[in-house]
Amino acid sequence: MSGILAGLVAEAELQTGRRRALRTEAKLTELAAAAPPARDFAAALREPGLGVIAEMKPRSPSKGPLTDDYRPAELARAYQGGGAHAVSVLTHEAGFGGSPDHLAVARAACELPVLRKDFVVEEYQILEARALGADALLLIVAALSPARLAALLARTRACGMEALVEVHDEREVDVALEAGADVIGVNHRDLRDFSVDRTLSARLRGRVGTGRVMVGESGVRGGPDARALEAAGVDAVLVGELLMRAGDPGATIKELVG
Repeated sequence: MSGILAGLVAEAELQTGRRRALRTEAKLTELAAAAPPARDFAAALREPGLGVIAEMKPRSPSKGPLTDDYRPAELARAYQGGGAHAVSVLTHEAGFGGSPDHLAVARAACELPVLRKDFVVEEYQILEARALGADALLLIVAALSPARLAALLARTRACGMEALVEVHDEREVDVALEAGADVIGVNHRDLRDFSVDRTLSARLRGRVGTGRVMVGESGVRGGPDARALEAAGVDAVLVGELLMRAGDPGATIKELVG
């Protein structure tokens, strides 16, 4: 892991440890079993046209605060009204100002599949996601060994959810495929220095292959970027900062969907 990613993972582990002290894994298992059935994240992204995973987060480690009026329920409704196919909710506290509670609020406010966006490295976080109502969660290849990735992906599916498996290069694509990933996110942002390379999706499209959903993540600045990624073979884009800074996020999503 890069230093930045390692720091974010360590913070997520500390935050998870504090929550575990308040709620046992056995209790989470009960809550997860009682949660509403998961909405089909992969199917939503396979719909015709370019899919949009609309992300909500109060801040960014590299950009600082993105809004001074963070309202997850209102954002979820606006995202759905704009034509988003799924919603991504940052639950990482220290780096992004998120909270697991934000996920439950957003899930209740819309009918779209909701992705838990965090640095998931243990089974407790998966159970926690399902107990909160998550339909999918993020698994980052760079944060996990191949064996752990496969184990966490299997546990995610056993809980009825799907995973967005994030990659940054050819080797990581191979690891994701070996683990059985069906939804692969290509993060254009280099977590070592936060630089963005939007050509990465086109470079990795052939390696991902057919029959899987490919998501372009990070650096989408508007409709032209979305169209370019669609032309490169991307099935969906994950967009956060653009929407958080938009005066009318619903209208911005309509522009991205085209």
